[in-house]
Amino acid sequence: MATRLIAAIAPLVLLGAAGTPAMHLHSPAFEHTTRMPAQYTCDGKDVSPPLEWGPLPPGTKSIAVIAQDPTVEGENFVHWVLYDLPPSTRSLPAGVPRTEALRSGARQGRNDYGTIGYRGPCPSPGKGHEYWFRVYALDARLHLPRRPNGRDLMRALPDHTLRVAETMGSYSR
Repeated sequence: MATRLIAAIAPLVLLGAAGTPAMHLHSPAFEHTTRMPAQYTCDGKDVSPPLEWGPLPPGTKSIAVIAQDPTVEGENFVHWVLYDLPPSTRSLPAGVPRTEALRSGARQGRNDYGTIGYRGPCPSPGKGHEYWFRVYALDARLHLPRRPNGRDLMRALPDHTLRVAETMGSYSR
């Protein structure tokens, strides 16, 4: 069952404060708003796409990543929950392992498929979907329950978000 996520941070802070550069997020695998390559979907290897971001604002203590599809019958279907990345992290390679704990100390939670780590687009034939990737610069490490889901992550973000960047890829079958 999809997890309904209410926008807890409004508006998303994409621009930097006066005198600080805006944080950006992009994937070397696809341009913003363009079709995601099949290898990052259930029609391919179903591995996470590479992501790159920065610059991080001063005071960043950890980074969180969430990937969602808001086009699933008005709900935000969660494809990826990743948090407590060290603030020195500026990118993720393709194919992040589907394990709860990563070597960097980061943690992954449950997606709406009920599994740990990234699970890519797998839309019904004939309907295009949008897949939003968001990176959050946070002022603390998050203390989330074991195997958190997207709702758990989104509840923790408002009190700790310094800046957010996003990119979107589309996919249809």
